[in-house]
Amino acid sequence: MFKYFRDLTALVIIATLSFAPLAHADDTYSMEEITTKATGFFGDTTEGLAKAIEKVFNDHGRPNAFIIGEEVSGAIGVGLRYGNGMLNRKTADTRKVYWQGPSIGWDLGGNASKVFTLIYNLNSEDALFQRYPGVEGSLYIVAGVGLNYQQSGDVIMAPIRTGVGLRAGASIGYLHYNREHSWLPF
Repeated sequence: MFKYFRDLTALVIIATLSFAPLAHADDTYSMEEITTKATGFFGDTTEGLAKAIEKVFNDHGRPNAFIIGEEVSGAIGVGLRYGNGMLNRKTADTRKVYWQGPSIGWDLGGNASKVFTLIYNLNSEDALFQRYPGVEGSLYIVAGVGLNYQQSGDVIMAPIRTGVGLRAGASIGYLHYNREHSWLPF
């Protein structure tokens, strides 16, 4: 009887481990799904957008959430950024999110952007609502595609931006994600 119970337990453990990656894959997005959603959001797929998505997937794999939104930012040494969008997860309803933050650096100009942010390791919606430090370099002369990474704890954000404006520089700062809109950048 003990041998039968031991064999059955081993079989259950092996089956559970074998199907665990399949269950995890169900709550993540494939590169094809993300490319389709990004193309629908940005319009035509450009080579720069395709390379940005490919780089993020090579660096971090399959995201389990993403934000589709828009933002405006400007700087004269010290900068401000404000944005809003919709958080999308396979395991939850979409929800409105807001972000804002300051920056400082060699940065001058302004731009308006569409933002498609891939999110990794977002185990709960509450984990999104915090500050994400980041370093950014930008050169907007009419239009362009940009990518940077932000991380706080285990959560990694990869905003892909394309927009219009006249802006050049490099800066450090953070973005604070919120449930409600705020004009205070801190």
